[in-house]
Amino acid sequence: MYPSRFNYEAPTSVEAAIALLTEGDGEAKVLAGGQSLIPMMKLRFASPATLIDINNIPGLDSHGADADGTYRIGALVRHADLEKSTTLPDHLPLIASAAHLVADPIVRTRGTFVGSVCHADPQGDWASCMVALGGSIVAQGPNGKRSVEVKDFVAGPFQTVLAHNEIAIEAVIPAAKGTRAGGYLKLERRVGDFATAGVGLALDMSGSTVNNAGIGLTGVGAQTINAEAAAAALIGSSLEADAVENAARLAAEASNPRSDHRGSADFKRHIIATFVKRLASNVQRAEAQVA
Repeated sequence: MYPSRFNYEAPTSVEAAIALLTEGDGEAKVLAGGQSLIPMMKLRFASPATLIDINNIPGLDSHGADADGTYRIGALVRHADLEKSTTLPDHLPLIASAAHLVADPIVRTRGTFVGSVCHADPQGDWASCMVALGGSIVAQGPNGKRSVEVKDFVAGPFQTVLAHNEIAIEAVIPAAKGTRAGGYLKLERRVGDFATAGVGLALDMSGSTVNNAGIGLTGVGAQTINAEAAAAALIGSSLEADAVENAARLAAEASNPRSDHRGSADFKRHIIATFVKRLASNVQRAEAQVA
């Protein structure tokens, strides 16, 4: 199937792109990587009157840490840019561990980090990572910029709080309160498949003690799940067995999976609990190697 007819625009500034979105009055879509939008257009699940390609806008393709440790990922940073980064593991081990698990190499070459979060697929990996890290999306519109935490940015399946004339220009991850640790685990039927279940764990450590924690769940609800109670159970602990077991139980309880061809709801809850315990064990193992 071919997409419906559409106008194509390629602005060279964020302001020009916003003007085109405003003119489109809800009938225009932004194209960054296009790895989600183009298939939807071909199936006519999406039929924008205008496609606004932002790839000619300078300054949106970089990622890195500010002097205070805040990490910024521009709207045109590809999954592959993060996958190949040699500095990212030191700053964001959760993002680094997830990068090679996103879709397949072809999609990772063109797809963008921010675009994936904006797609708001409940089975998308990056939103879970951002929720765990307490990250935000910076949106720019006719009235300037605003920052929205990802836990509030995703309003539902394939829905965000972006206005029709706003562009998500970057993802922002706050500086760690201590040494950053964590990781991402995902169960998939085959490489490149959507997640049967996934867990992102972000920890800020002081020695072996957890100062701050976040847990994001993938594919086990109508949208990305912020397992706040499970994360809180780890704060102040040294990842001892009782604390981790409690966090794993609370994470499974926070999930709301459906039984389908990928597995039963009980099976997916079991995977969530198992992944929380495995990720905590991985952090302990890494600490032991450093010591």
